[in-house]
Amino acid sequence: MTEWRRTAPLTRTLAATAMGACLVAGCGVLSGSSGGSGSTITVMTFAPQNTNATNMPGMPGMAKAYEAWVNSKGGINGRKLRVLTCNEKNTPTGAADCARKAIDEKAVAVVGSYSQHGRAFMAPLEAEGIPFIGGYGVSSEEFQSTLSYPVNGGQPALLAGAGQQLGKACSQVAIVRPDTLAGDSMPILLNAGLKLNKAPEANDIRAAEDSADYIAQAREALADSSGGKDRGCVTAVLGERTETFFDAFRREDAKHKNPQISSVLGSVSQAVVDRTGGRESPFEGAYVTSWYPVSTDALWEPMRKVISAHAFGNSAVDADDSGTQTTWIAYTVLSEALKRFKSDEDVTARKVARMLNQGEPVKTGGLTPDLSWRYKDMRAVAGFPRMVNGRVNFQVVQAGRLVAQQGGESSMDMTETLEQAPRAA
Repeated sequence: MTEWRRTAPLTRTLAATAMGACLVAGCGVLSGSSGGSGSTITVMTFAPQNTNATNMPGMPGMAKAYEAWVNSKGGINGRKLRVLTCNEKNTPTGAADCARKAIDEKAVAVVGSYSQHGRAFMAPLEAEGIPFIGGYGVSSEEFQSTLSYPVNGGQPALLAGAGQQLGKACSQVAIVRPDTLAGDSMPILLNAGLKLNKAPEANDIRAAEDSADYIAQAREALADSSGGKDRGCVTAVLGERTETFFDAFRREDAKHKNPQISSVLGSVSQAVVDRTGGRESPFEGAYVTSWYPVSTDALWEPMRKVISAHAFGNSAVDADDSGTQTTWIAYTVLSEALKRFKSDEDVTARKVARMLNQGEPVKTGGLTPDLSWRYKDMRAVAGFPRMVNGRVNFQVVQAGRLVAQQGGESSMDMTETLEQAPRAA
């Protein structure tokens, strides 16, 4: 999981020094890769694939589909798009290697990517002035670096949103989360949302994020959620292991107390519900907090058409997948930024960053609020100063499908809640 912690001052100082030297030297200019009409613009998308932990193959898959689609239309303002992909491997070394590859290939941006290892990839990108657009939101650096342009509120917004969603339905909440530095921030963020409804703080249950046996945690969570006459709730945020936990939880729930269960986007998805039985899935009735509208919303239709035409046969590119969706939004931001360049103007990494820093808000077809990273648009969220979109959507699994939750807010901006929360990093 992500290391939500303060970026080391020395790292920032070295990165800033390197950036200053790079400005003097003029690096970051795309010799042979940028320029006027007819040139090629190179970008990169990286994500972990074929690992024992979280995998996001839909992100590079969506990036390549976007490349094929946009080039079939003549590119962006007459410029062809060249998309490089890289397996981040869920390791700091893999993340750093992908960043170095982006630098070596003269990429003007890294777009729609996933990595828990923000320190490993952000420092090299910062030194070359390469913007990081629309990361998945799982590393603190994505919300701290001045060269990061997040399109969602990351895990902080999801957890605070989950607290808001559960606070109205539960007398007591238990959270099962990774026993890691990243996991240590999760109860703090969840409690910030619970506090909105004057609900008590969640019971904190730690678990190994790569375990294959969660019986002990399931028993503890069941005990925490079944005391008294009021309804208890259990939320698990274990990435791909969330499914394993809830399988153990349902087997332990022999008396069918059926406490309300919940999770967040990325730990539970439509694909997980389908794979675990659809209508008969243990996730039936579960609350899920998401960044984006439900996947059946008509707002996703343009993405679905691109997937159908240019990712046919690639099962990794799933329109219901949050990684695929984030990459689509990130490339929408990139495209809108590139359209603002003159047709004969050189496109460089630093110019792309400047365009995002100073330009008017970017529209994403209604999938997010209009996005802007100008100084005046930044919010005072402790530890996450680059957060510009704290909106979440509340969903529930009904008849085997993730649908918008009825009977209350369907979406909510959690930014103010996060501004008031204790520092989680």
